[in-house]
Amino acid sequence: MPRFRLADMNTLVVAFALGTFAQDALAAEPNCRTIEGTGPRLACYDVAYPPKPKEPPAANNSAPRAAYNDPLIAEDARIAAKLKNICRGC
Repeated sequence: MPRFRLADMNTLVVAFALGTFAQDALAAEPNCRTIEGTGPRLACYDVAYPPKPKEPPAANNSAPRAAYNDPLIAEDARIAAKLKNICRGC
């Protein structure tokens, strides 16, 4: 059974603590609620949460399309013709 040294345990504790505090630091948001003026508060929210760009309109799908040509239909017909020409009981 492996034995842990005190240095190994300290390393694990430090890594765990850094991981815990790093999540809090990344999740920090500007505190826009405390700003008194309406204009500066809205500017703070605009910086914190920028508006998403609008998607371009979809292409016109009402245009007529060419008929679908299935490439397997021709291959199925060739195989069926070969199977019909097999001599059964020659």
